[in-house]
Amino acid sequence: MPRLIKGYAAFEDGVLMLIFASTLGLAVMQILLRNFFDIGLIWLESYLRMQVLWLAMLGAMVATREGGHIRIDLLARFIQGKLIRYFDGAVAVFSVLVCGAATYACITLVQFEMEDNMMAFGPVPIWMCQLILPFGFGVMTLRFAEKARRVIFKGAL
Repeated sequence: MPRLIKGYAAFEDGVLMLIFASTLGLAVMQILLRNFFDIGLIWLESYLRMQVLWLAMLGAMVATREGGHIRIDLLARFIQGKLIRYFDGAVAVFSVLVCGAATYACITLVQFEMEDNMMAFGPVPIWMCQLILPFGFGVMTLRFAEKARRVIFKGAL
């Protein structure tokens, strides 16, 4: 199982880097086309917006995997000893609940977008571009659940 998890992490990192490089390259190309040739690709603005959405979700997934996500832990500064384990467990459980609710909300959003059948760019429907939302929040939910399990049952961070 650890080999599969490492493989998925490498895939996740690769996709993140590919989308980042693609976004940067296409944005620079659009700027050059507009400034030097007075032309631009009409569909590219919508495409870049979707790529930024994917970058944000993939970045959040990687940050959650590596424990580099945003934490508001003012209370953790004042808690010491064994209580810190319970506090970390409670924070992880709360994170599971929030990400789980976000996953459900994003699934609902994608279902509504499927019914609307609106296009994002070219022949690509918006709902296909938004699939990263429930997937990303689902992955983060699972990662926080694993952290909660480790903290609560083993006491490890």
